[in-house]
Amino acid sequence: MSKFKKKKGGELPAISTASLPDIVFMLLFFFMVATEMRQNTLMIENKLPAADQVEKLDKKDLVMYIYAGKPSQRFESQYGTESRIQLNDKFADVSEIAAFISAERASKREELVPFLTTALKVDSDANMGLVSDIKQELRKVNALKINYTTRKGDALSGLKN
Repeated sequence: MSKFKKKKGGELPAISTASLPDIVFMLLFFFMVATEMRQNTLMIENKLPAADQVEKLDKKDLVMYIYAGKPSQRFESQYGTESRIQLNDKFADVSEIAAFISAERASKREELVPFLTTALKVDSDANMGLVSDIKQELRKVNALKINYTTRKGDALSGLKN
């Protein structure tokens, strides 16, 4: 009969580092695929109003964003403190919205144009007159699908007395 030997000491075998580069590259590849880069640099203050009934948009690639609010601190000296509109990465006037919508429609495939939605990301302190002007311009170019972007929260908590 053979004799079994007991291992002396409870030493663990050394961990193999041969697969470590593979793991690092898999993680790198995962984060490169999963991370979505911000497309626009915000030049305005954009504290979204709260709402208690919020729905997520399904297809974000079919959304055109219009930002409205006061210029951020680094742009205050150049543009003042009055609420402004930001289209992509530049400040714009209300009259430039039609050209922006036309350019966005032209950049999409023709069969997707009826599904385009305009999302208004308006600061909670922006005046309603600016929002009304934006909506009038959107009516002129027949961009009637409008989404108001909000954050989830109590809608009544932000009311001022």
